Amino acid sequence: MARTYTIETFGCQMNFHDSERMAGLLEAAGYARVDDATLADVIVLNTCSVRERAEEKLFSRLGEVRADRPDAPALVAVTGCVAQQEGGAILKRAGSVDVVVGTQAMRRLPELLEEAATSGTRQVDVNPYDDVSFPLGMAVRGDPVKAYVSIVEGCNDFCAFCVVPYTRGHERMRPATEITREVEEAVSTGRREIHLLGQIVNHYQDPDDARCDFAGLLERVQRIGGVERIRFASPHPRHVTPRMITAMRDLSCVCRHLHLPVQSGSTRILTAMRRRHTRGEYLGLVAQIRAAIPDIALSTDIIVGFPGETSADFEETLSLVKQIEYHSMFSFKYSERPATMSSKRLLDTVSEAEKTRRIVTLQELQREIQLRLNEQAVGTCATVLADARSRRRDDELSGRTSGNTVVNFPGNPEWLGRMVDVAVQKAGPHSLWGVPA
Repeated sequence: MARTYTIETFGCQMNFHDSERMAGLLEAAGYARVDDATLADVIVLNTCSVRERAEEKLFSRLGEVRADRPDAPALVAVTGCVAQQEGGAILKRAGSVDVVVGTQAMRRLPELLEEAATSGTRQVDVNPYDDVSFPLGMAVRGDPVKAYVSIVEGCNDFCAFCVVPYTRGHERMRPATEITREVEEAVSTGRREIHLLGQIVNHYQDPDDARCDFAGLLERVQRIGGVERIRFASPHPRHVTPRMITAMRDLSCVCRHLHLPVQSGSTRILTAMRRRHTRGEYLGLVAQIRAAIPDIALSTDIIVGFPGETSADFEETLSLVKQIEYHSMFSFKYSERPATMSSKRLLDTVSEAEKTRRIVTLQELQREIQLRLNEQAVGTCATVLADARSRRRDDELSGRTSGNTVVNFPGNPEWLGRMVDVAVQKAGPHSLWGVPA
């Protein structure tokens, strides 16, 4: 009887794809997947350290795992960014953990589990490995319609608030030939939407071909038969080039959505964050993008309460949001992350109460903007890729427009993976509703 495993994933699309890869490694080693952690021989907790209290959430879950299985303990592996960040310290704090695997040692997971099982010794590998290749077809993809494809690993930017360079390592690029082979494999298994992933995805440069930058990679992916949509995350404003804008405008498969993290509307705070762009430069870039692609939908990330952020700085953020009118936003209260420049050099000067006030104000403004933008879609016809059943109703499907807006509509489950034209009849701040046209 095959040994069983389960993987619990915390965090971003990159972590989700890492879990798909680890699932493939485990199944190649003879494990069978189960959804119930109480039935698994191996429990993998794939962690993220970007958000506040990531470590506490991990140790809380480890306590639950131990309580759920007092008489039949499983092998427990902690992987991902918290594993990379904390290393062997996790073993000292949590006696139930058998294996700790860093972000760059993921391919050693089956080997380390086997060593822990046979020797009875706990295993840790948080060493840096520069090789970013991965066996073709190994990943067990969790989405029947979309495929995540990593193109860049690590980051060299060292924004003051960001832990990613410390947990993911320095920037490494995958060869374009390897990327396109993976896209071809994903399409051959029915995936129609390709998500290119990287910490700064648009900084991509083919290590084997100096002529192939991020725009060139988009062109190569577009040429692969069966690809209907291309999305990517997450770009940096300072690496948006004229060639990239032209590619987004001219390539029919590239979605009309661009995530453009600004983090703050204040140049003074942007400088403290080491973002390397000013408010004016960002606004100029937005104007340039919208002139080339008038129907582009923009989204962003914003941090409130960064050390030294005054009320005036926050008002500049609000005014920028009003001016740009993002279609969606991820917003966060600043919290110190281990090893980052801001945690070492800057005092956390904004009170928790004030951070809460600011984020509530920002989110209320963004909700009003999103509702107004979505209401403009009522009475139009939206083309969506049906990618899931609706979360609210069993007889409805859900999909996204090219601009990344969620649309719910009544439909047959057999439509999943197809493009559907939907006549939009209702709008809310976070989604649209309509009927097949």
